[in-house]
Amino acid sequence: MGLGTLGVLLAFGVCEAVSRAGIVRRSYLPPASEVLARAVGLAGDAAFLDGVLVTLRAWALGLGLACVIAVPLGLLLGGVPVVDAAARVIVEFLRPLPSVALIPLVSLLLGSGTGTEVALITYASVWPILFNTVYGIGETDPLAKDTLRAFGFGRLAVLLRVQLPGTAPFIAAGIRISAAVALILAVATEILSGFGEGLGIFIAQAGLATDGTRDVLAGVVWAGALGLIGNGVLVYAERRLFPWTPEHRGAGGGRGASAGAGAGAGGGGVRG
Repeated sequence: MGLGTLGVLLAFGVCEAVSRAGIVRRSYLPPASEVLARAVGLAGDAAFLDGVLVTLRAWALGLGLACVIAVPLGLLLGGVPVVDAAARVIVEFLRPLPSVALIPLVSLLLGSGTGTEVALITYASVWPILFNTVYGIGETDPLAKDTLRAFGFGRLAVLLRVQLPGTAPFIAAGIRISAAVALILAVATEILSGFGEGLGIFIAQAGLATDGTRDVLAGVVWAGALGLIGNGVLVYAERRLFPWTPEHRGAGGGRGASAGAGAGAGGGGVRG
């Protein structure tokens, strides 16, 4: 925490010094103190806060739908090799498609509004959760599964008693990754589509205004703060729900780090 604070202060000081010294024109990079003051001032702007709530609502809906879709699908792909093999080509075809490239198509199908934003957020957020779930199923202790089967437990019982609890930390790590992806997509979709309201619309409109760089950067500060707060909440919830995992016991990243790396690499968890 101390080193993190020091890093933030150092970055703040560098930006402030570069702008004050005239190395970069203030119209391109206003002093960090002015940007921060503007960001704090926006907290008293009711219209701005309403826009932030619109973005957060789309973020929450998209992330929630991604969880509902990705977790059961990941359990199916990870637990049934035949289904995994059958779906592999479709998954690998859809996964690389950038969500922002689908804005025109989704807008034609759903119209301009929250529905389009939520659909794009959901699409982008599904993949980290899906692949982390598949990866977690693959890492389940085979001895525990064989033991239950030896005592006559069926596939569903093995899933609920062994595979799902063992996969839960991987799923949580995937949700944290997807939460950041969802926020990026929420803001980016608003900026690129130009419809409705939200934090992205505020940034886009500020970018078109004369000398609007300060407002653009203030909006970016808000986006970063929302991401930081959201990640902190999810990390806290993960520690409370899964205290037995190595990284939460202070043993230094084991499964969660591996799962995050697997999702970030784009789905190495889909097994052959």
